[in-house]
Amino acid sequence: MKRGLVVVLSALLLAACGGGGDDGENPESGQDAAPGAVTVDTRFGPVTVEEPPTRVVALGWSDAETALALGVQPVGASDWLGFGGKGVGPWAEGLYGQAPQLLGTTEIDYEAVAALQPDLILNTRSDNDQAKYETLAKIAPTIGAPKDVIQYGTTWEQQVELVSKALFKEDEGRKIISDLQAKFADNRKFDGKTTVVGAYFDGKFGAYVSGDARTDFMRAIGFTPRREVEELASGSFYVDISAERLDLLAADLTVLFPIGGDASALKGNPLVPEKALVLEDKALVNAFSSGSSLGTAYALDNAVPLFGRALGL
Repeated sequence: MKRGLVVVLSALLLAACGGGGDDGENPESGQDAAPGAVTVDTRFGPVTVEEPPTRVVALGWSDAETALALGVQPVGASDWLGFGGKGVGPWAEGLYGQAPQLLGTTEIDYEAVAALQPDLILNTRSDNDQAKYETLAKIAPTIGAPKDVIQYGTTWEQQVELVSKALFKEDEGRKIISDLQAKFADNRKFDGKTTVVGAYFDGKFGAYVSGDARTDFMRAIGFTPRREVEELASGSFYVDISAERLDLLAADLTVLFPIGGDASALKGNPLVPEKALVLEDKALVNAFSSGSSLGTAYALDNAVPLFGRALGL
């Protein structure tokens, strides 16, 4: 049986490597969709899902949490923020009945994905790689990012729209979007204030720019990202900030957090803006970074009060 599975997977992946390419055809978007099927528009073309999926694999950043918010439990998922366990944050606690198989993130194990026998693959917030998409599409209908977004730039609204349609749960998706938009409106308290959201990783500083979930979160509650940092962007969601230019991190509210370490390098650096708000609560940092509707709601409840206190509001 094991040898048979290997043979099947090898044939599948060989076909994947030879398929797709430059002819512009989408291997998933058949002309003769069954009655009741849904078609989801993506950057790689329309993707048709014939019937409500029962075995979903969620590979994109926060795709698993988005499916869970809609009442669907993926059988496999990528653990982008390194939660371990079931691969989701505490704001999604209890939404899994059975833990999914945790999969890779930037490097996809196609055989592991295929072995889960998915009938839908979610990869809506990713590096937008065409070759990866074409390989996944040979395994099952694959929902990629919408058109014209940068790598990992799919907004939480776009993600909910894409995933809810592919799961035949558009009404539920519209409610999630409406409720969270109302929550943002209730927390819009910072108009006229500038902001920079930065991180310290592997001994280096950097800042997030528009198109990233963290900076877009700040915009939605009224902040304006610092122009000089925005101008450094070149199609990416993150820019490096040299140690000599940490003055670029200064703003009415500077939010900083460490990635993969503690906050001592931030707190002990005399070049870091004196009034910077350093986030040390790992759950809050992950919620702020998740970009999922569930994590974003948690961040609104727990980060906005910190922002207000830091500004004396």
